[in-house]
Amino acid sequence: MKRLIGVPDAVMIGLGSMIGAGIFAALGPAAGAAGSGLLPALVLAAIVAYCNATSSARLAALYPQSGGTYVYGRERLGEFWGHLAGWAFVVGKTASCAAMALTVGSYVWPDQARAVAVAAVVALTAVNYGGVRKSALLTRAIVAVVLAVLAAVVVAALTSASADSARLHIGADAPFGGVLQAAGLLFFAFAGYARIATLGEEVRDPARTIPRAIPIALGITLVVYALVAAAVLTVLGPGPLAEASAPLSDAARAAGAGWLVPVVGAGAALAALGSLLALILGVSRTTLAMARDRHLPHVLAAVHPRFGVPHRAELAVGAVVAVLVASIDVRGAIGFSSFGVLAYYAIANASAWTLTADESRPPRFVPILGLLGCAALAFALPVATVLSGVAVLALGAAVYGLRKARASRPGR
Repeated sequence: MKRLIGVPDAVMIGLGSMIGAGIFAALGPAAGAAGSGLLPALVLAAIVAYCNATSSARLAALYPQSGGTYVYGRERLGEFWGHLAGWAFVVGKTASCAAMALTVGSYVWPDQARAVAVAAVVALTAVNYGGVRKSALLTRAIVAVVLAVLAAVVVAALTSASADSARLHIGADAPFGGVLQAAGLLFFAFAGYARIATLGEEVRDPARTIPRAIPIALGITLVVYALVAAAVLTVLGPGPLAEASAPLSDAARAAGAGWLVPVVGAGAALAALGSLLALILGVSRTTLAMARDRHLPHVLAAVHPRFGVPHRAELAVGAVVAVLVASIDVRGAIGFSSFGVLAYYAIANASAWTLTADESRPPRFVPILGLLGCAALAFALPVATVLSGVAVLALGAAVYGLRKARASRPGR
């Protein structure tokens, strides 16, 4: 595929993946789990995300190929672990695509949310089909608008008469298990930096671009999320925030900035579109890599001769997401996606542990802390989410076993 993405575009793709609908939707459920421990949960999620980003950046520079941790796990740990990482990513992020599409629908036209969601999937699949350069340009415009909306909410909240810094106090009633669960839910909003790595074959000078773009995108996102969380807490407090279905809109109302409510709604829809655009990019590239190795149907490995994109994989992902939109639940998908992505990054950290000094390995504590953090956050999620996530991973392992058994039969 064509290498067209430089550092600025790579950063924008990472920001478009992270600064999306997650910050508009995840704060409420996270506050419900952590109570007054919301900010520590955000910090904990950020620490795990930093370790994952560092491990991923070093691996991506060494293996600048489409597929991300699918490739790293295969090369460093063995074929099974690569398959499991790819499976966790594709299944979890496909569900996340559907959740983002439904978020668009619920803000644009609530009474016809599913129809709008399908239309959004079709439109963004067409944009991705036209080439990664067009996707990067659209992502840049979306990120600029969403950042402006978030900045308006932060300023309105922090300068309002109802702002009370005492609401930022971390109370002794914050349960440790709740903080862990909230961190797992908030991780959903951080996970997009992997999109830079999964586009490895389309990045210019990947050994330089990827390690620079990932920490820049993550650092900007951390600052934005911290400001937004602090601002919303100062006007709502942990209790009302936990009950809010649209926390940023409620914060705007509480701050006396009612004019901002429709702007926030439009920003949330646009943010979800940006996330969906980047998600389809990432899932289709991992699908391409797995199809090349026949872990998925080989027909999906085709690259368009003109546009230089994995067009069959993109069309397949778009079709599956459009079908899921009819049955997926947005909030349930957040937890399910978080579990799958945490499993994916656990394998990334295990892969980074095997790097040598000559391969620019990260500090030894980074992959260890990242691996332990991923495991802790994944199993701190709600029990139903953990059970469904484990079942999906077990299904992926079974698919791998069946494939190996078929390949080992005489005459094959």
